[in-house]
Amino acid sequence: MPASAPSRGRSAFLVVNSDKPDAANAAHTVRELIQRHGTLVGESTASSLPPPPIAANADTIVVLGGDGTLLWQARRFLHLAKPLLGVNLGRFGFMAEFDLASLTDQAPRLFGTHPLQTHDAPLLRVQVRRAPTSAHLPPFDETALNEAVITAGPPYRLVSLAMTIDDRPGPSISGDGLIVSTALGSTAYNLSAGGPIISPMTDAMCVTAIAPFSLAFRPIVLPMKSNIDIRATHVNEPPTTLPTVDPAPTPTIHLGTTLVLDGQRATPIATNDLISISKHHQAASFVANTESDYWQRLVGKLHWGAEPKLRTKG
Repeated sequence: MPASAPSRGRSAFLVVNSDKPDAANAAHTVRELIQRHGTLVGESTASSLPPPPIAANADTIVVLGGDGTLLWQARRFLHLAKPLLGVNLGRFGFMAEFDLASLTDQAPRLFGTHPLQTHDAPLLRVQVRRAPTSAHLPPFDETALNEAVITAGPPYRLVSLAMTIDDRPGPSISGDGLIVSTALGSTAYNLSAGGPIISPMTDAMCVTAIAPFSLAFRPIVLPMKSNIDIRATHVNEPPTTLPTVDPAPTPTIHLGTTLVLDGQRATPIATNDLISISKHHQAASFVANTESDYWQRLVGKLHWGAEPKLRTKG
């Protein structure tokens, strides 16, 4: 009786952020790992748009870069509903759970025939409904994995935002802006602005003011199913036209209040624009590093709960 053929490993599509200094060497190593244990169906740079059609044939998308690269690729490949495997080539690598060493150690499981462990991360859907006076601004309907930020923008005067939660009036916030983050994004801008860390296993979002004018405003955690409407009642108005001479004869800094998603997608916000934030109908999926976990990364990378350094006795 003839021996059965070996089982085919997992297929992968490789995405490389070529702006990273170590990208070329890392890509060579990762290609070899994939081909040794599975199948490499294709490859592209991180900036290529749209994704090549061959990516739809992959079981997983392997992303070489940092957390910013992984955020961008999660939105880029969302329509394919494929799990992303992040390999950190950046400085921090909180979201990208693997480095080259851990990828090499776990390659037989990741690209072979073993069951693949994944976890989902909900996204925000962020829409801007333009006021009649700002109809000249482009429409906006995008997704965010970490956060949606309304930032005051140049000339950095205080802005006012009126918030409604599930059609019920909430507070008005005056300050430098507002952050609405997912649980996954709670360790990013939200944390720096004084918001709480939320376990990524919690289906929740957090609203945190940026430098609020009143000490009474505190971050609030809401169910992810909540619908948040934010009316821009007073903002730094965006310019109606842009300078046609570069540089302008009389330089003026006035870019206006801006909505920024994951630090990557942005649109101007004008007075009376309405920003609507809700849970997106899709989630991003990521390959889990079974030899590490979220709490270890909190301790190791963010130094969560670290003891103060005491001077040793001489």
